[in-house]
Amino acid sequence: MAPIAVGVLALQGAFAEHVPILNGASLEHNKHGWTFCLVRTPSELASCDALIIPGGESTAISLIASRTELLEPLRDFIKAARKPVWGTCAGLILLADVVSGGGPKLEGFGGLAVEVRRNYFGRQVESFEADLDLPFLASGKDAAKSFHTIFIRAPVVSSLLSSSPDTSSTAPDRPAVEILARLPAKAKAVTGPGAGKSAGELGEEGDIVAVRQGNVFGTAFHPELTGDGRIHGWWLGEVGRWVEGRERGGEAEAVTLEKEASSEVAAA
Repeated sequence: MAPIAVGVLALQGAFAEHVPILNGASLEHNKHGWTFCLVRTPSELASCDALIIPGGESTAISLIASRTELLEPLRDFIKAARKPVWGTCAGLILLADVVSGGGPKLEGFGGLAVEVRRNYFGRQVESFEADLDLPFLASGKDAAKSFHTIFIRAPVVSSLLSSSPDTSSTAPDRPAVEILARLPAKAKAVTGPGAGKSAGELGEEGDIVAVRQGNVFGTAFHPELTGDGRIHGWWLGEVGRWVEGRERGGEAEAVTLEKEASSEVAAA
């Protein structure tokens, strides 16, 4: 099998920080060969098996993608080819089907049947850090250790939407959205109906900060800024499974593996 090519969208934001962590995390997945590259053009995107969309300014990333003729190729990569994609912070915003919270109109990429609220916790000065328990890392290295997360002008997933078929693509019906992590009720929202209240005060278990829907994974925080490669390693494992499924039986097998992985997370 050829090395698995993982791209990091390098239009704006914290893209460079992902590459060294990917290199380190790949050592735990030496069953496969790996290549990691920065993606700025449609041809570079076409060479990738999987993609990370980094944090940064979601509006700027969208505008540059449009000007460089990457917008539609990115949408096809995510929703038609159904290749593995991970968005962090601004990347999560761009992957959401619905975006709220003000700001300029956003031409996103879509792929996650969720509504995301931008700048949920406020401006740069309201950025914060928190230790989270992430059950989806339960089978990995240092599983019992909490994960230190960094939230910078962070969004949250404010609601899950219907996983109805995407009529803009030829992809199979999407699986349900899985909630992979919540932020305990420590921080208060500054925008929207819950302004001034924490998730706990609103009667919820916590703000949703990590989700997955089939091939698409999103986190509201920045794992690439922590030096902890466990989430990158977990995601590379998911990418490897997807590529193996594609090699064995084409897209149908890869979609089956998505569903199996979803069941494993639910069981954990």
